[in-house]
Amino acid sequence: MESPLNAVLIVVDTLRADHLGCYGYRRNTSPNLDALAGQSVLCEQHITPAIPTHPAFATLGSGQYSVTHGIVAHGGRIPLRNTVPWLPALLQKAGYTTCAIDNLAPWHHGFGRGYEYYINPASRRPLSINCDSRDINNRAIPWLEQNREEPFFLFIHYWDPHTPYMPPRAYRRLFYEDGNDPCDPGNTSLKQLERHPLGRIWRENWLNKLVRGKTVTDAAYVEALYDGEIRYCDEAIGQVIETLDRLGLAERTLLAVTSDHGEMMYRHGIFFDHHGLYEGNVHVPLLVRHPALAPRRVPHLTAHVDLAPTLLDFCGVEAPAEMEGCSLAPLMSGTRDTPLREFIVCQECTWQMKWGLRTLDHKFILARQPDFYGTPPRELYDLREDPHEFHNLAGQQPELARRCEILLEDWAAEKMRARGLTRDPLLAHGLTLGREWQRRRPRKKT
Repeated sequence: MESPLNAVLIVVDTLRADHLGCYGYRRNTSPNLDALAGQSVLCEQHITPAIPTHPAFATLGSGQYSVTHGIVAHGGRIPLRNTVPWLPALLQKAGYTTCAIDNLAPWHHGFGRGYEYYINPASRRPLSINCDSRDINNRAIPWLEQNREEPFFLFIHYWDPHTPYMPPRAYRRLFYEDGNDPCDPGNTSLKQLERHPLGRIWRENWLNKLVRGKTVTDAAYVEALYDGEIRYCDEAIGQVIETLDRLGLAERTLLAVTSDHGEMMYRHGIFFDHHGLYEGNVHVPLLVRHPALAPRRVPHLTAHVDLAPTLLDFCGVEAPAEMEGCSLAPLMSGTRDTPLREFIVCQECTWQMKWGLRTLDHKFILARQPDFYGTPPRELYDLREDPHEFHNLAGQQPELARRCEILLEDWAAEKMRARGLTRDPLLAHGLTLGREWQRRRPRKKT
């Protein structure tokens, strides 16, 4: 009898697709992932329907949109219901040994369901997001060595590219041009940092500690730190790939690499965080290496709701009907070359309360409440002509904006009816981190 296919899922927190070489980035941030891409199926237009971490991982594990699984915000008050289908639990029921090297479950009820082994190296750190990829690998690699004889599902969660970007010293100027001064007093690119809710704290407790006695002024230096973190994490992923190859597991193991969401550098006034449904946040990588699949690039829209159904399909486990995503196996094998969908709906309810509709060519964003950046309530972007989303066309192309809004509202209303909801779940839930920041924000004297 043929052995079941193993599965390793690597999620790199806060990794935007366009900062990887295999997605066209100019810097050599990802040599190991680029090499993996040459052996894998790469989804060019992979979108996360919910940001940030908490709702994104709920979607990854459940194959459901946030309206359906109920997790619409990071740090929200709603737990993941036991009735929500959950990838590790389904694989465990199918006979897989399941393991997570992760730190989400202690904070988010229900995320540990289905794992026989739950290893949290971040518990050794005062701040969990500072858990180093080497800490993760010190647990992941021995686990692979000890459990390679049985069918397994291993989930690895790296945090390196998440704020604050503090890679080891050798990586801090790796992508910062020689001769540039990160503290140049004439550079004003960080002038608006304090508009960010955490900007003042970050300047005092993070950036200025990197160059003691001085003030960091160059946003490009901070972006280079982010790229240094990616390069550092890429080396850890290379170690996992080498381990799979060394142990003879590559020929019977599916390896998938993605991210929960991306990161905004300093465009749209958003400094080094994941606010806003812009491409830097919602366009994430997806690489899948399968021993029976030839390398190819998938140009169609794919989404995080598709990942759980896809892994189940490849592992020979039937996906529950409650999963709303589609298996990408036909696209990845080349037996299908037509789109699965014409658009993807995205949402956020942590710092901003917004819905978005993403097609191959356009992005429409609709705010349910004003945000503290003062962005327009309706935004429309031509992604072909304006990939960085600098030119809002909602006023210039009102008919297209109206059509996108109708599509979005109809989609949301249908999902709400299916759940028996009578009110928009974002409005019903309310902001989480944004609300807390507004509560603590000093009032201006009148």
